[in-house]
Amino acid sequence: MIRDVEKRNKNYNAYVEQVTPKASCLKNCIKAFITGGAICLFGQILIELFKNAGMAKDEASLWTTICLVLASNILTGLNIYPLITTWGGAGSLVPITGFANSVAAPAIEYKAEGEVFGIGCKIFTIAGPVILYGIFSSWIAGLLYLLAKLWM
Repeated sequence: MIRDVEKRNKNYNAYVEQVTPKASCLKNCIKAFITGGAICLFGQILIELFKNAGMAKDEASLWTTICLVLASNILTGLNIYPLITTWGGAGSLVPITGFANSVAAPAIEYKAEGEVFGIGCKIFTIAGPVILYGIFSSWIAGLLYLLAKLWM
């Protein structure tokens, strides 16, 4: 019986190996570079447009961030951002647009379950750990900074 299980596992692993597409690391890196670069280029164009409209650099950066998050949410709602992510991989997930997508996508997906048990419970499914550990890490860094200031 143990040999049967081992044989089935071996056959299954061979089947999975056969049907799993081979990923090209170089190809995926190039796609991620193009996608992330395009998003950042769009952001830089927005910054320059806002600065040319008379805004200070900090204000232009703020409005650019708002526009990128808004664009990401709209593209997620129109089911376009998932297509960008499928093609560009990590290139679309690293910028702030990927974070906005990770908040909007679960809200859209669980909308049918209601505002409380759907949207309210699931909206931070992906982004929640990022927020939690980001806050925790900044708290630790602040504590270390305080200790370093007291020690010196």
